[in-house]
Amino acid sequence: MTAPTASSSPADAATYDLTSLISPYLDLHMMFPLLEYIDSLISAKAISYSSSDVAQARLSLLKPTHMVDYAMDIYREVHGEEAEIPVEMEEQKREVFRELEELREGQVKMDELFRNEELRANLVQSNQWNVKFITSEPGFEVTPETIATYYKFAKFNYDCGDYQQGRDMLENYISLFASPPKPQKEGEEDEEDDQLAGAPPKTSADDEKTGNPNMYYLTLIDSNLLQVLWGKLSCEILVEDWEEASIALVAVKTAIESLASSHKLTSLEALHQRTWLLHWSLFVFWNDASGKGLESMVELFTSEKYLQAVTTHAPHLLRYLTAAVLLCKRRAAKKAGSNSNAEGRRLLRDLVKVMQQCEYSDPIVEFVDKLSVKFDFEAAQSQLERCETVLSSDFFLCKQTELFMEEARVFVFENYCRIHHKIDLKNLGEKLAMDRDRAERWIVDLIRNAMLDAKIDSEEGCVVMGAGTVSMYEQVMEKTRDLTARSGGLAANLRGYLNDVKRAKSNRDRKAREAMESGEY
Repeated sequence: MTAPTASSSPADAATYDLTSLISPYLDLHMMFPLLEYIDSLISAKAISYSSSDVAQARLSLLKPTHMVDYAMDIYREVHGEEAEIPVEMEEQKREVFRELEELREGQVKMDELFRNEELRANLVQSNQWNVKFITSEPGFEVTPETIATYYKFAKFNYDCGDYQQGRDMLENYISLFASPPKPQKEGEEDEEDDQLAGAPPKTSADDEKTGNPNMYYLTLIDSNLLQVLWGKLSCEILVEDWEEASIALVAVKTAIESLASSHKLTSLEALHQRTWLLHWSLFVFWNDASGKGLESMVELFTSEKYLQAVTTHAPHLLRYLTAAVLLCKRRAAKKAGSNSNAEGRRLLRDLVKVMQQCEYSDPIVEFVDKLSVKFDFEAAQSQLERCETVLSSDFFLCKQTELFMEEARVFVFENYCRIHHKIDLKNLGEKLAMDRDRAERWIVDLIRNAMLDAKIDSEEGCVVMGAGTVSMYEQVMEKTRDLTARSGGLAANLRGYLNDVKRAKSNRDRKAREAMESGEY
């Protein structure tokens, strides 16, 4: 992360800092990158925090972990280089090394089995790569306790700060409970040709045993395996492998919904799990280099179950949802292939609905509210100036500061154009904090790249807007966008009504029979 310039107001940056609201939903190890960024803000004099307070907070976070050497370094940073290390820290260090060796010895046989790639491939091919077979085969010398020790060793490595080793070990551990599709054998290509020709596909017992591809091909999920998936996601985030982190995020989400639908998680437990997932997902979505991260974030945050988590448990996440919508709405419009920004307007309408349900506000949220709801351009411009401070001091948003400010100017221009037919370039330049010539060049590029129905009249020095009509195609698409969901809801209601009728008829028939029987006797 790059620290912001010293031009930011320290008081404002501290006021808008969300670290204290986000931290309860993060793993302890995820807090260290956030604290490092705060240190960079302090060095740049961009936030009114004390470096000694941050060091003390880091020391408190390190206490439950096994990163004793790091804790000792921070202790000297807080108390001075000549400070004597407490006896408890020295004892903790010796205990960590002792337990590390004990766990390493206890999982040696399991580690050797994982490293034997040829044997492992053969066992996978024969459907014998699982806990039941491995623990029942005397030659492997592996017991259920050995496998449990291997998992403990993976977690211990994670707590020591060796996230790469922890990730690799958890990946091995997950494979014991997974059933991936088998590699194609010779002759199976002919079957594919038959299927292309219209023949029905052939299924086998192996195909039926294949696990869920969205969950590392796990064939089942329980609370213990859910914790393993959480650990895998945490490791991917901390080693900053964002592609794998995206896969791990989907796996955790799939597991939560699977447990919730099978009533292995209560509604409240599922809500808590979703709230944690939303916070962890910030690392993944805001570092996704593919460009699809923000669109995936908007989709997740606005889905019914996760929106409930935002509005009830974490309204501060509205900042990130708002920023994501502004950054991806034009891209979403281009992806939809329309000649106007109908898709962008839909995203904004959905965002405004969420804003009305959340009791949270900051300059980013206020900017959208003033512009989209109240059409107060002066107030929006005032909030936009504060947005730069908020963005540059936010761990997740700091890399997007320039892009956000550019998209915000486009958003101001779009809304200004919606209520004016002719716009004076000089006045518009003032609202965009630009001179007339720069504003004209900027608008020319915008008209060319943003598919705006507008032209510049250089003689009169103004922008002339087109009619902005919505095509019949876009109107039909907008009206029928939720048709499938609504049809499904109607079908479900109809089935429920018919079931109620059947139950009522069954109850009447049963009571009639009971009455006849009681009359006979």
